[in-house]
Amino acid sequence: MAGSSFGTIFKITTWGESHGDGIGVVVDGCPAGIPLSLEQVQAYLNRRKPGQTRYSTPRKENDNVVIRSGLFEGHTTGTSILMAVYNETQRSADYSEIAGYYRPGHADFTYDAKYGFRDYRGGGRSSGRETIGRVAAGALAGAFLKELGITVTAYTKSIGPIQASPSSLTTLITERDASPLFMPGKEASDQAEEYLQGTMKEFDSAGGIIECIISGMPSGIGDPVFEKLDANLAKAIFSIGAVKGVEIGAGFSCATATGSKNNDAILGVKNGHAVKATNHAGGILGGISDGSDIILRAAIKPTPSIFKEQQTIRRDGSPVSVQIKGRHDPVIVPRAVVVVEAMAALVLADALLVNMGARMDRIREFYNFSREK
Repeated sequence: MAGSSFGTIFKITTWGESHGDGIGVVVDGCPAGIPLSLEQVQAYLNRRKPGQTRYSTPRKENDNVVIRSGLFEGHTTGTSILMAVYNETQRSADYSEIAGYYRPGHADFTYDAKYGFRDYRGGGRSSGRETIGRVAAGALAGAFLKELGITVTAYTKSIGPIQASPSSLTTLITERDASPLFMPGKEASDQAEEYLQGTMKEFDSAGGIIECIISGMPSGIGDPVFEKLDANLAKAIFSIGAVKGVEIGAGFSCATATGSKNNDAILGVKNGHAVKATNHAGGILGGISDGSDIILRAAIKPTPSIFKEQQTIRRDGSPVSVQIKGRHDPVIVPRAVVVVEAMAALVLADALLVNMGARMDRIREFYNFSREK
């Protein structure tokens, strides 16, 4: 299977299946000397693990991470880092019924079309549990960014028709973490819970939007053609299984704006950052960061596994009505918040390292070379 690796210098390779022995990641290209503890990585994984609220799958997994290499005395060593989470409560019998038909909204049909074979136990590599490796690597990328004063903060922007409007970035994290839906603002969170309870009574599911705010990113990061920073962020976020749309800055609303309204007036430069009247560009111009907050949003589809009756076909092509059984999230959005954070952090860490070779004057400065030498 191609496509399990991501990144250029800060590179990750995820491995494992939903109902295999375990899931994890190998990280290459991580600089030595980054302060990192097992507890830091576990804190990220705790935000995505199942069974914490009535709005996530009741599958009870501790998702305890182990770090097998690349860490010594609380710091990264510069060598490959292997992190793993071993599965504890696989119930493959829950999925035996679906072996003979294609679940609507899942990758069952396309896996068969590509490989002539599929792991029907929870989806195998297409399962949401694959994101464990991404999140563990994202914790490492987040620790790297923290050393540079860069923060990546994602939250549930909406569930169904209910939208959150955080008052400030200062209170966002506190309010987010107080909500079972990772949705800041008690009123919005309560309304979203009420909406979800209605969909659950109908044996249905809901989708929503995750917003991610990146602060402290220096200007000049990203490349102007195929390796645009916004293009790489979009690819990273789109690689998350449940994502069906990505926008940066004003996003799709740009299509109905005029140039005079959409353009961000540049008022000056402060500490190498563009000072702008607005931020419709979302912190990226021409594929390169301008020093403003980078704002991106991901549209998350409703959970495809629902008990409501749906129409599909068996592998032999005959029609069948199905009701998906097993342990499933009625909404994917809250557990995907940290996954969006992780993927954004991985792109930024890689882009910062790639950028170190962009200018000759800075290479000389780094190696303390002068023109006279």
